[in-house]
Amino acid sequence: MSAVLWSFRRCPYAIRARLALRASGQQVALREIVLRDKPEAFLAASPSATVPCLVLPDRVIDESLDIMRWALAQRDPEGWLEMPAAGWDWIARNDGPFKHALDRCKYATRYPDEDPAHHLAQAQAYLSELDAQIEGWMFGRPTLADFALLPFVRQFAFIDKPWFDAQPWPALQAWLARFLDSDAFAGVMQKYKPWHENQPVRLFPE
Repeated sequence: MSAVLWSFRRCPYAIRARLALRASGQQVALREIVLRDKPEAFLAASPSATVPCLVLPDRVIDESLDIMRWALAQRDPEGWLEMPAAGWDWIARNDGPFKHALDRCKYATRYPDEDPAHHLAQAQAYLSELDAQIEGWMFGRPTLADFALLPFVRQFAFIDKPWFDAQPWPALQAWLARFLDSDAFAGVMQKYKPWHENQPVRLFPE
């Protein structure tokens, strides 16, 4: 297997990379790691020492959105790349301001000098806008934007799921619930033991 994906199951960046690889059918050798005990082989492969990291014969891609775009450029049977330009704006907002706020809500103890209430308000404002954007899907049918954002909305929702479910976001909640119940989500969330030297190749998607 010439392509290797270093991954961590729960990381939203790694989840979205696996979603695109699954959708495209681009098979890779999956290497699951534990973030607190990163293998030397992974550190040697990843310039940023972060997951996901896709090692190809001619280059290394260690940004999740770039991995998504690479996979779908090879094959895009569901037409995820056929989305309005606004989709890229939503992804930029997700990866920038929303992720900034999400981290400071979920990991508030890591940011003792920051006000979690302020960041919660920022996240709420974004998610209210996203709720208004969704009509089944963000642009009426599944696109790259949906699957680039959903892992992060999932991460935010499970900070306090009962609270999230009580918010006035019916379209957003239905969108997330459909994703969590989907074959696509189940197909990228299998549990694997951490990779070690000399273990058999684990193909993904299987």
